[in-house]
Amino acid sequence: MFASTGVKCEQLTQPASVTVQPGQRLTITCQVSYSMSSYYTAWIRQPAGKGLEWIGMKHTGASYYKDSLKSKFSIDLDASSKTVTLNGQNVQPGDTAVYYLQLNKNLSGLWTAVA
Repeated sequence: MFASTGVKCEQLTQPASVTVQPGQRLTITCQVSYSMSSYYTAWIRQPAGKGLEWIGMKHTGASYYKDSLKSKFSIDLDASSKTVTLNGQNVQPGDTAVYYLQLNKNLSGLWTAVA
């Protein structure tokens, strides 16, 4: 059973797909509707047939990344244009996945997927 005290919908505009050649940079930019100062913004990914993998998250000045991915990915937030960008460098075929943007009100609460 699932109980919720409230539901809030956020809007997201993202590219349908992004294709990058091995060794090049990956850039995924999403236009969002939420206030970036109110949420922790995170990226996760899911390779085909595998589980979810947390990449990292950012909130204003604070950034947190999975140790094994922190040299590959970075997250940029632009509050003025309301864009969230995931940057990846030296991407390889093993980085092929569905990438998801997530947000959360705090570090310990439940995550809410928005894309």
